[in-house]
Amino acid sequence: MIPKRKLGRTGYDVSLFSLGGEAAVEKADRVGEAEEIINLALDLGVNYIDTAPSYGGGGSESNIGRVMQTRRREVFLATKTGDRTYDGTMSQVEKSLGRLRTDYLDLCQLHDMQTDDDLKKVLSRRGAVKALERLKDEKIIRFTGITGHKDPDLLLQAIRQHPFDCLLLSLNAGDVHYRCFKHKLLPEAVKLEMGIIAMKVTAVGRIFREDGITSMQQALGYVFSHPVSTAIVGISTPDELEANARIAAGFRPLSPEELKDLEDLTASYADEANFFKHQW
Repeated sequence: MIPKRKLGRTGYDVSLFSLGGEAAVEKADRVGEAEEIINLALDLGVNYIDTAPSYGGGGSESNIGRVMQTRRREVFLATKTGDRTYDGTMSQVEKSLGRLRTDYLDLCQLHDMQTDDDLKKVLSRRGAVKALERLKDEKIIRFTGITGHKDPDLLLQAIRQHPFDCLLLSLNAGDVHYRCFKHKLLPEAVKLEMGIIAMKVTAVGRIFREDGITSMQQALGYVFSHPVSTAIVGISTPDELEANARIAAGFRPLSPEELKDLEDLTASYADEANFFKHQW
């Protein structure tokens, strides 16, 4: 009974909590466990799965592909291209389709945009965006997106220059303290009617402290209370998956005061809560 929200102008109703393709799902040597988690996620009402060719060296896409053989129509399937060029992107997408065992992608995203040079390359005459546009025209991909977890200003520039359908951005209770994605980028994406997917909800576990954020209920509740379409989380065990699904099913929006309280809790360890912005 996970609630759903519109994925921007795509018109798709996406589960509030969605499955990220890392953690157990990306392990090439844990195929059975990965398939169990993916199947359970779909059984629980998750209908959005995010992955990338780089996760587990292709292991994530391959594990997801085994489930997609029989359950493809139940999923809005998103992957990425880490290549900045036209030819490289065309090649990556072809390989992703093979591993995912599908003949189309619901969403293909530019992966991990970090620098002005990245943006210049993807928007060039022989850049990755041209490849995504062609693939969209050929109905191999349905929608295009862009992702990043380091520089909100770069992503703001990107979504103003090109009409991407979706944005994958970092958001957690520590975000406001350093290179904030919440204050400028998020409202602009809402204004542009983009599908907005949140990641780094737990800062890969570093959001949790005895004197700070202590529960997944707080971590997810904070993110769900913002105008995002869904939040993706990497899952390690079936129990973890079920717990997150229960949190999403019982979600109630937090008040501005409650959100501020959670942000204040992370102030003393803001560097850790935002480590991926200055270390990765």
